[in-house]
Amino acid sequence: MATTEQYVGRPILRKEDAKLIEGQGTFVDNQSMAGMAWMELVRPPYVHAKVDSIDVSKATSMPGVIGVFTAADLDDAFPAGLPMVWPITEDIKIPTHWPLTKDVVRFAGDAVAVVVAESRAQAEDAAEEVAVRATELPAVLDLEEAAKDEVVLHEDLGTNVVVHWSHGGAGDQAIFESAPVVVHERYAQPRLIPNAIEARGCLAYGIPSAGEYTLVSATQIPHIARVALSIATGIPQSKLRIIAPDVGGGFGSKLNVYAEEALALALARHLGRPVKWIEDRQENYVATIHGRGVIHDCTLAGTEDGKILGLKFVELADMGAYFQLLTPGIPELGGWVYMGPYDVEAYWYEFTGIMTNATPTDAYRGAGRPEATYVIERLVDTFARRIGKDPAQVRRMNLHPPHADAQTSIMGLNIDSANYEPTFDRALELAEYDQMRKEQAARRESGDVRQIGIGLSSYIEMCGLAPSEILGALRYVAGGWDAAEIECRPFGKVVVRTGTSPHGQGHETSWSQIVADGLGVTPDDVEVLHGDTAVSRLGMDTYGSRSAAVGGEALRQAVEKVKEKARIIAAHELEVSEDDLEWAEGVFRVRGAPDKARTIPDLATSAWHAHSLPQGVEPVLEGTAVYDPPNFTWPAGTHVCVVEVDTETGQTDVLRYVAVDDCGVVINPMIVDGQVQGGVAQGIAEALYEEAVYDESGNLMTSSMTQYLIPSAMEIPDMILDRTETPSTTNALGVKGIAEAGTIASPPAVINAVIDAVSHLGVTEMGKPASPERVWRAIQEGKGGTT
Repeated sequence: MATTEQYVGRPILRKEDAKLIEGQGTFVDNQSMAGMAWMELVRPPYVHAKVDSIDVSKATSMPGVIGVFTAADLDDAFPAGLPMVWPITEDIKIPTHWPLTKDVVRFAGDAVAVVVAESRAQAEDAAEEVAVRATELPAVLDLEEAAKDEVVLHEDLGTNVVVHWSHGGAGDQAIFESAPVVVHERYAQPRLIPNAIEARGCLAYGIPSAGEYTLVSATQIPHIARVALSIATGIPQSKLRIIAPDVGGGFGSKLNVYAEEALALALARHLGRPVKWIEDRQENYVATIHGRGVIHDCTLAGTEDGKILGLKFVELADMGAYFQLLTPGIPELGGWVYMGPYDVEAYWYEFTGIMTNATPTDAYRGAGRPEATYVIERLVDTFARRIGKDPAQVRRMNLHPPHADAQTSIMGLNIDSANYEPTFDRALELAEYDQMRKEQAARRESGDVRQIGIGLSSYIEMCGLAPSEILGALRYVAGGWDAAEIECRPFGKVVVRTGTSPHGQGHETSWSQIVADGLGVTPDDVEVLHGDTAVSRLGMDTYGSRSAAVGGEALRQAVEKVKEKARIIAAHELEVSEDDLEWAEGVFRVRGAPDKARTIPDLATSAWHAHSLPQGVEPVLEGTAVYDPPNFTWPAGTHVCVVEVDTETGQTDVLRYVAVDDCGVVINPMIVDGQVQGGVAQGIAEALYEEAVYDESGNLMTSSMTQYLIPSAMEIPDMILDRTETPSTTNALGVKGIAEAGTIASPPAVINAVIDAVSHLGVTEMGKPASPERVWRAIQEGKGGTT
């Protein structure tokens, strides 16, 4: 129905939630088909080994087993390995990544065979009976040891050092030696494991006689996956359909194309029946992807009064045993934000990517930008402590001046708009920064066992991942555009087909708000379809906080195309020229005769009837737009964390957390708040709890939730959230992106707070995660004691 209400900017409840709360979701594991078989992968208990033999005889004779297949059995099924879409340099060395390893196991998640059976239990039982004999090889996990090439993972490459990328320098590089104050630090960021509430899974089926196949997968990139899986399996894109049903989170783990998806398609084609696979959580920990896993050698050049003159970063990045979809591009993505929100004169960044016998790394929420922000913000705090100044004072004096239009940064990219100081000041105000400093001084004076610390983190984030021209220059294979189609049906309903693929972001709600405002209907009148390449034909999916800035703007432009056609029909019906019509409050009215009016539902019904349409106008009211932005978007913000540290036990509790972000115009404040809260929760987990730990032999010690510590709601504080608004100049909506901001800003804020709490005890550095043991040991070492 027609309405004059405005919905963008309002915290309306999410449309998606009711069916999920009621248990009516359509996740992969909810789906089954007649004649469906199950597959289970055989992952032998080796980290690095040459496969000598695979005996499948016992497994093939077990009840319900349809077949056991090795790489040799499926050699014709895969004309190419799994694609990687970001070969960031011309001389990058790319290891071939087959769905089943052919000769060498290179990490604990490598599979050598796949069992297909009538039931999941039968497949699992049979997989345990596949006998793999192998000659173990030395494993290498330490980055600097791996770089020596004493143990080489891929013999055809001849080295573990597979890529070196340098942004190069800007400004006077001599300043890093000659500045009055030069700070050198090394920061290590451990691997993290994405823990989406839904693990991976897929269901493949087809019409063999027609050569047509469908893959239902827990993926956030159905359109990209169709291209990649077509390459890997040889199934033409025109014959391959990818469906992403309800997807239970991703955090990067669903931003990939995996061996299991290619295998399910190959086996469905080979057997002529549906094949399903569902990952268990232990598989998830070793065979999906990990994030982070980097070491930075950092240099800050500055003055005694606190001016930052230059920033330099040299990074070693753990690629793992193979490249996944984006692996080598993740450090580069962070490489464009290593100046932070600061106005610096000189800059240098380079990284080296190294293969190790560990799970491949790839995008984990934030993807390169949290790694960059962490080392910048740790370095700024160290600099402030070195010169005896308050870290807030140092940050404020170095913030880049505001600008409303695009301005070229020291790294050479245009930053669309920025105004950092109001965000910074608001965060300090909400955190009661000065009062917290007074309380800190009082506790130190009294010798209280429980000391408080205040940590800050100011960030800038490159979002949108567009335009395509720049992505091409960066050697990214995919484009940066996105698409939307709108169909106005008779009697008031509107159908949207979006190229974005939500998995918790609330697009069905936010996109309905955009369309409702643009067409004068209510959000309840709008149905948003997504995640099916046969329904949403065009798209670049969801990642990198790009959906609103690119997909949302495509949708807004599709709205305008609908209105252009509607204006033609309205002018015809009202017997006036198009110029005589004005659009206001969701209605076309004749100027000077407001009673003569037509709504979008009126005009959609007229188009459907087609009884009296203008010549050349088709009987459907619809619009399609493809949008390729002129630039990235650049959200920014400041977060403040207050912690309490028990100096006798090392226990850290977060007392207060303040996040003030500038993400441009906000479509739905409730959804934005939820994104920030979730991101901060993950960042607190990264700072205090989570770490993927391997033993010296390369076995993952944190291989389940009993060892990999994920905080509960009890460990996550209530948060104080606020925003400033500097609209983006790259899209008419003015949006910038918010989904990753909390994860980018929070880890350094928390670690800075922990160090601040115990710095008077001689603690100057703290690794992640700041566990009670790690904090306690740092205190003992700071006091000059023994551990």
